[in-house]
Amino acid sequence: MRFCGRAALGVLGYCVCATSLAWCQQESDTVLHHAIQLHRSGDLAGAISEYRNYLNQSPDNVAARSNLGAALAAEGQFEDAIAEYRKALELQPANQPVRLNLALAYYKSAQIAPAATELERVVSAAPSERQPLLLLADCYLQLGQHKKVIDLLSPHEQDSPDDKAVDYMLGTALVRDNQTAHGQLLIDRLLRDGDSAEAHLLSAEAKMAALDFAGAIEQCKKAAQLNSRLPDLYGVYGLALVSMGELPEAEDAFRKELESDPNDYTANAQLGALLKQDENYPESRQLFDRALRVRPHDAAARYQLAILDLREGRAEQARAELESLVQENPRFVPAHITLATVYYKLKRKADGNHERAIVLRINSENQAASGADQVANRAGAPPK
Repeated sequence: MRFCGRAALGVLGYCVCATSLAWCQQESDTVLHHAIQLHRSGDLAGAISEYRNYLNQSPDNVAARSNLGAALAAEGQFEDAIAEYRKALELQPANQPVRLNLALAYYKSAQIAPAATELERVVSAAPSERQPLLLLADCYLQLGQHKKVIDLLSPHEQDSPDDKAVDYMLGTALVRDNQTAHGQLLIDRLLRDGDSAEAHLLSAEAKMAALDFAGAIEQCKKAAQLNSRLPDLYGVYGLALVSMGELPEAEDAFRKELESDPNDYTANAQLGALLKQDENYPESRQLFDRALRVRPHDAAARYQLAILDLREGRAEQARAELESLVQENPRFVPAHITLATVYYKLKRKADGNHERAIVLRINSENQAASGADQVANRAGAPPK
């Protein structure tokens, strides 16, 4: 009925058009009802087709657009789902369930930074809702933003002292932020209710912070006996093995972590570094690219990719990335050192000498600051 929206001539034409519009609405509602039935029965492909047919006629129906997003996400078509959720939010910016679905689509497609942005708005609108709160905390952990986890969950430690998920995530953030005494309190609280994989993994992280790598390995083994699929377990285990020089075993651990979570930042970045040492550059590059997908603009992964460019003969690409890195992170000494090497390779001696001078200056400043801290500590004053 493509003529339904046409202008009509005279009263008769107007009446016919009005009748046709009502018929179109009835037909459109039938399409939507069929789409919902297909969705509920598990026929996602059929539901997606029908939702799109309906939205061609009624593009401003937020519920239908959100349902389409949900069906697309269930099919793994996350980018299309994200597009539909965003269109729905343009129509209803305050619709928090749709925003939560958008955040979940970002999260499931390993776009953690935008997921966190959307979850921040959801949590701000409904701070007592547990699911978005814990999802946001997990996003912050994956992004390495441990202080944000602490700020987010600390109030809930007091309000919900028996919430093990809060204890575990907050404890993880505290340990990774070197607040091990407070973190140990949460470890003890988790252990108070019996042996748990989560408590052993937290203990492993605390031992890593204390440079007790053998102890960390032992705690990871105990955690694996209780729950071998615990997120982050084999990533922490791999880090401990690297610290002990057990590199083949570490590679196996990181691969196990990626089997359960292909987008784990630590496993991707660490395995990429190991494979780079073995000159397996193609797989190493894939891993660093995946790490960057989780943490966009991450300096460590970008630096490793610049080294790969240099080793594979792409000196200009390495130069561009390294120049960007040192501009954003002026005290990133390894990047300055490698940039100096690139400049010398490109016959830019003056620029190379300039980078070397920067490295010498930063190292001298760091040594002076370290010496001042030692003097202050001996005098009983806190370091600056």
